[in-house]
Amino acid sequence: MLFLSLYLVPALVVVGFVLLGMSVRILRQYERAVVFTLGKFQRVKGPGLVLLIPFIQELVRVDLRIQVVEIPSQDVISRDNVSMKVDAVLYFNVINPERAIIQVQRYLSATTMLAQTTLRAVLGQHELDEMLSERKKLSTDVQSILDTQTEAWGIKVSNVEIRTVELTDNMVRAIAKQAEAERDRRAKVIHAEAEFQASQTLVNAAKILSSTPAAMQLRYLQTLTEIGAEQNSTVVFPMPIDIIKPFLDIVDKVGKPAGANGARIVPTNGEAGLALANGNASQGK
Repeated sequence: MLFLSLYLVPALVVVGFVLLGMSVRILRQYERAVVFTLGKFQRVKGPGLVLLIPFIQELVRVDLRIQVVEIPSQDVISRDNVSMKVDAVLYFNVINPERAIIQVQRYLSATTMLAQTTLRAVLGQHELDEMLSERKKLSTDVQSILDTQTEAWGIKVSNVEIRTVELTDNMVRAIAKQAEAERDRRAKVIHAEAEFQASQTLVNAAKILSSTPAAMQLRYLQTLTEIGAEQNSTVVFPMPIDIIKPFLDIVDKVGKPAGANGARIVPTNGEAGLALANGNASQGK
């Protein structure tokens, strides 16, 4: 008996520690335990100390923290038939541990695979320009679709960020040429608008100067002042048409004969011919 007691007591102590280790679990603040009794779901426990019945109950730990998963590079063909490689980052967390364990097998890998297929499907419906300029909107669309599909698994997709859109070298050169052509177009449009505004301003200035002759004379004097300030060997003075117009009228009047009443006589072609014929007849006589 003494021999049996020497070996039985230590064995019982060891068994007691083993049973105690199997029945006691300590969960952290961000962990929950899905407890099964004889394979049937009982309830969700934690955090803190959780007691189990050995060989009858078992638990599965679930992490409630936001998990960050890198979506590997995916081959995507856009709606305008441009091939590219796109990768993204997925942020999600478990909000219902019971569903995450019972409704889906390995929820982490399932969510990652679903994110890959959804990313390809969403980006394939858009053109390349939209992918490059509206990346935030596309990320929101992918996140909304994923969140709807993973709700039955007790998973909340909080964010999806499209990280890299990798294009081929030929496509990069084509985009660079397109951007350069767009810059040239904008430069020409801006230059044309500037020319239009300048011409419009000149027209307005001409209307103002024509309405006030004194303003035209002041502008003329200002131009002479500007010319005189420069060191030029030859100076060309512009002559206003208003100054020489009276002289042109006098020359025009002197050069043409006036009629009896002071009106100028301008013979027509027929009268000139008749006068010429009469003159020839008189000389013949």
